This record gives sequence, C-alpha cells and structure tokens, in this order.
Amino acid sequence: MPTEQPKRPWEQQLRDAATHLEEDLKHVVKYINDEVVPDVRRNSSEALRAAAAELHKLASKIDDHARRSSAPPPPPKDASKP
Repeated sequence: MPTEQPKRPWEQQLRDAATHLEEDLKHVVKYINDEVVPDVRRNSSEALRAAAAELHKLASKIDDHARRSSAPPPPPKDASKP
C-alpha cells in the first residue's frame, strides 16, 4: 500500500487559496445576479423610455416641417404691385 507523501506547506496554501477564490467567485456571481442585473434592467427601461420620448419629439418636428414644406408658398408681396 503506497503511503501518502506529506504535503508541502505551499501546496496546502495553494489549495486553501483556490477554495477561497471559488467561494469568493460564487459570492460575486450571486451579487451580480441579485443586485447589478436588476438595476441595469431597470435603468435600461428608463433609458429606452427617455429615448422614445425624444424620438417622438423628433418625429413631430419632422411632421411639422413636412406640412410647412408641402403647403404652397405665400405669394410675394411685390407681385401685387403693378
């Protein structure tokens, strides 16, 4: 039966560090999923609503401009004088 060699101190420290990193990574992922993602989604929808409002204003301006452009121009003031 082979005997297990005693572990070197740095190997154990490396294993401990890896275990701690795995635990920390799980906490970071949970934080991102629970806190960051919902906030981004919430802010994204607000940003889209603001962009939609600005696009609505722009569309109104374009419509107004198109109406003014399609109307016949007023007669020149000098044309009525003989």
